[in-house]
Amino acid sequence: MQRITSTEHTYVKQLVKLQKSARFRKKSGVTILDGIHLVQSYLSAYHAPSGLKSLVISESGQKNKEITVIQEACSRHHETQFYFVTDSLFQKISSVKTPTGILACVTIPETDYQPILRDNYSGFCILLETIQDPGNLGTIIRCAAAADIADIFLSQDCVDAWSPKVLRAAMGAHFFLNIYADCNLVEVANCIKGQVLATSPHASKTLYQMNLNNAVTFIFGNEGTGLSNEILQAADEIISIPMPGKTESLNAAAAAAICLFEKVRQDQQAYHPES
Repeated sequence: MQRITSTEHTYVKQLVKLQKSARFRKKSGVTILDGIHLVQSYLSAYHAPSGLKSLVISESGQKNKEITVIQEACSRHHETQFYFVTDSLFQKISSVKTPTGILACVTIPETDYQPILRDNYSGFCILLETIQDPGNLGTIIRCAAAADIADIFLSQDCVDAWSPKVLRAAMGAHFFLNIYADCNLVEVANCIKGQVLATSPHASKTLYQMNLNNAVTFIFGNEGTGLSNEILQAADEIISIPMPGKTESLNAAAAAAICLFEKVRQDQQAYHPES
């Protein structure tokens, strides 16, 4: 256990850099989980969390019963380092306005989408092109995990999926699916077996006209500009979500939630037609 009181400490500077820099997170292969719920979710998903590099706990956090339980659980993993800091220093490290007093440094899972494409991939997945808002991406990841999606493919210009803001918005969902970053989405769409459905508010065919009972891939695009022509051409169908109201389009996360759970609804109805 190590107690830190100075902002000039090397590890403190590293933590602050991890909070702010996507490039540094990618280079180091590490990110930060800030808060009790995220750390609990991580421990729930990985019963032997070899990727848990360190726990940082504030003075106030040491008095929190939930944090004490987490600390005791992590103490069994000898590779995990423990750091205790003052409340004022923790405020400087954390990017949360009202931090709970604990954060963890964890290894970002290494993923490579090429091997699964060579295996004639067929499943329920989503492709995301140029999603820029961290809250939107986090919410989409959370919805995907709730809908039992195993894989998400992100284009090269999406916001960093492992940024603290995206992690908080996803509420721990990252640990229950595979996230493939820096993907060539046209290549992915062309290799996937099953329906590939792109969403556009201008499409004449709607979501509710589609049979979604088999393998389906949904493609969602940038919050402002939508999908590129290249990815639209790679889709089997372009569909819209009926909007009888006066708004022109939906938030990307809202559109994703509607599509994913229409698929869930149709699947459940197919398995339980009497309900």
